[in-house]
Amino acid sequence: MNRFINLVFFLSVSLSSCLFPGTASVKLRRNYYHKTCPNLENIVTAAVTKKFQQTFVTAPATIRLFFHDCFVLGCDASIMIASSDGSKAEKDHPDNLSLAGDGFDTVIKAKEAVDAVPSCRNKVSCADILAMATPDVIALAGGPSYEVELGRLDGLSSTAGSVDGKLPQPFFNLNQLNSLFAANGLTQKNMIALSAAHTIGFSHCSKFANRIHNFSRETAVDPALNQGYAAQLRGMCPKNVDTRIAIDMDPKTPRKFDNVYFLNLKKGKGLFSSDQVLFHDPRSKPTVNTWANDSHAFKRAFIAAITKLGRVGVKTGKNGNIRRNCAAFN
Repeated sequence: MNRFINLVFFLSVSLSSCLFPGTASVKLRRNYYHKTCPNLENIVTAAVTKKFQQTFVTAPATIRLFFHDCFVLGCDASIMIASSDGSKAEKDHPDNLSLAGDGFDTVIKAKEAVDAVPSCRNKVSCADILAMATPDVIALAGGPSYEVELGRLDGLSSTAGSVDGKLPQPFFNLNQLNSLFAANGLTQKNMIALSAAHTIGFSHCSKFANRIHNFSRETAVDPALNQGYAAQLRGMCPKNVDTRIAIDMDPKTPRKFDNVYFLNLKKGKGLFSSDQVLFHDPRSKPTVNTWANDSHAFKRAFIAAITKLGRVGVKTGKNGNIRRNCAAFN
């Protein structure tokens, strides 16, 4: 799929680390590998498309993997590292155990395809391959196409402890969400746009069980939930349900990357409290309403937000390298 169609104007390539502490000040650029691996984008896109054709889960899994990677130590593929006997890596932190294996496999397969080309072997970082795979799966799922900025190195550290407090939780309120995103140089508008990635993918029942079974002493079901939707959720996720059971996060168009996420919020069908609060809090409600009514405005905002996300904590120089194996340090 051509990543260079339907382009939009992006924000400046680099952001000052003084203004945005969580964002790298290095300059990423779209043609970073044009000399060392000139056919890189096509190689990655072909590998990602093949994986996507095998299972749709490839799309939400890859997007979520990119987000979880960037919010912990920056966009450096540290999420890919496997734990060793003496060290527990990021991917084995409780907040990352629900990451679908298809996201990891997508990066690994794309890396293998790139390194199969002699001139490209060991020239492209796993961090950049993950960054390239993300817009590919978004476009394959019907979302907007956009060019990706490149030039990241792979990180030299990955510990489970580094994940603590770095990822948003399904029960977060708007203040908590804004604070966490602001720490990474992202605005409330960026946060709302990125939250819409929940328009595809699935969640395990345990992540929202409290909203449908034991919300408070006064009511078992969160009153912010659409009651019909709550009944459906209770049917799919009864008490003591198998923890492996998962359901679609978007009950209407779960396999299409679109703005229906915002329409669902207006109907009380946000799966997590952290989703539904975006419509209930008067500070974020106008943005939800705008993007529910204007899919093009949402797509522009999403591209700007995920491009900005991709600049967080980028490693260069002695702070990183290019891994031969995405799952292990060199």
